[in-house]
Amino acid sequence: MRRAGGQALSLLAAPLNVHILKTLAEGPKELIELRRAVGSPPQSTIRVYSRTLAELKVLEQRRQGSFAGSSLYSLTPSGEALLKVGNVLDGWLDESPDGAIELGSASAKSAVGALVEGWSTNIVRALAAKPLSLTQLNRLIPKVSYPSLERRLAGLRLACLVEPQPGEGRGTPYRVTRWLQRAVIPLAAGTAWERRHLAESTAPIGRLDVEAAFLLAIPLVELPKGVNGKCRLAVEVRGGSSPVFAGAFVIVEEGRVVSCSSRLENEAEGWVSGTPMEWLRRMDGHANEGLETGGDVALALALTDAIRAARASKV
Repeated sequence: MRRAGGQALSLLAAPLNVHILKTLAEGPKELIELRRAVGSPPQSTIRVYSRTLAELKVLEQRRQGSFAGSSLYSLTPSGEALLKVGNVLDGWLDESPDGAIELGSASAKSAVGALVEGWSTNIVRALAAKPLSLTQLNRLIPKVSYPSLERRLAGLRLACLVEPQPGEGRGTPYRVTRWLQRAVIPLAAGTAWERRHLAESTAPIGRLDVEAAFLLAIPLVELPKGVNGKCRLAVEVRGGSSPVFAGAFVIVEEGRVVSCSSRLENEAEGWVSGTPMEWLRRMDGHANEGLETGGDVALALALTDAIRAARASKV
């Protein structure tokens, strides 16, 4: 099962989808024109891909005459928005430790595919909290078989998303790379697109998604040296009849994050809370519209400002 953001990034991992989106961004095309522009794949292939995108309302097909070949394909507002997510993903791929990767390439397909699999199986969530070995991951994620975990972990390592580090016990612990931490940016963009355009058919934002996003994002923040305190960052997620909150508890000393955990019950001096979309808008550069703050408001605002600013920083 894909988690929030996984559907959007999976669509953009497919090179042909990227080429179709970029071609139609130039203007409507008949199927034969579209096929030529994206490298002349087999007609059956282009039809399958365009049909899938049309079913997702990413593009639309308008028949110009009595023949199927005269249909005109164009991007919908949803497709234009997905292409913007692609631009965000492209910016992240440019920061690859092995050198810039072009969106729509085989290398991009491998890197984004590894990211989506690691995100969807909660490997990313687990490693964002602390370095773990394959055996430890197997204990934490029992619903995924050991061979599947091993394959996905190998994919993450090959893509430079995790790296081994020295350990004291048996097994090699792996930790997330800074590039994987930066992946929270396209993941957030993909999640926002899903909530706006495919809310009924994609995974809702859950507790583990929120925790993973904060655990990846907080190490990226840069704060003024005078900032100190304990702050709770909370997101209201779906929880049946009563609200359920997930997020991060952050301790800052002289502008440096010294601790970040998902345990929200700790006593905080400042706090920020809001819905997933309010947080996503903030991460996308918008004002703190809708987010509620309390306690040490200066601390709370400093952290939300730093999270927003981290989007524009480089690895």
